[in-house]
Amino acid sequence: MKRLVAAVFVLAFVGFVSPARAAEDPTGTWKWTTTLGDNTIESTLKAKLEGDKLTGTYIGRNNTESPISDGTFKDNVVKFNVVREFGGNKFTIKYSGTLSGDTIKGKSEFERDGQAQSRDWEAKRQK
Repeated sequence: MKRLVAAVFVLAFVGFVSPARAAEDPTGTWKWTTTLGDNTIESTLKAKLEGDKLTGTYIGRNNTESPISDGTFKDNVVKFNVVREFGGNKFTIKYSGTLSGDTIKGKSEFERDGQAQSRDWEAKRQK
């Protein structure tokens, strides 16, 4: 009888813990929009977590795909860089955000005309 009670307790505990762990994994497809002047740009991140290393692909303007670099995930914080090219010039956008359930909220930072720029971003996990 004690073994049965212990087994039920363990299964119940695993049932409560598993959903919480799933929410702490940024693996999946994430979408968000950015408004630049009169233009709205849809962005997609296809991410995969391997240990604390985050890998994946960023899909931005004109459905252009770029691999992410320097991706990490620790303490619910997602960080990654995207190198893009515009007008023949390469630039790096640094993303960081906090994962909470199916949402990542954070900031993107980049340099434009020698000036540091920052924008808020909020991505939703696609199901």
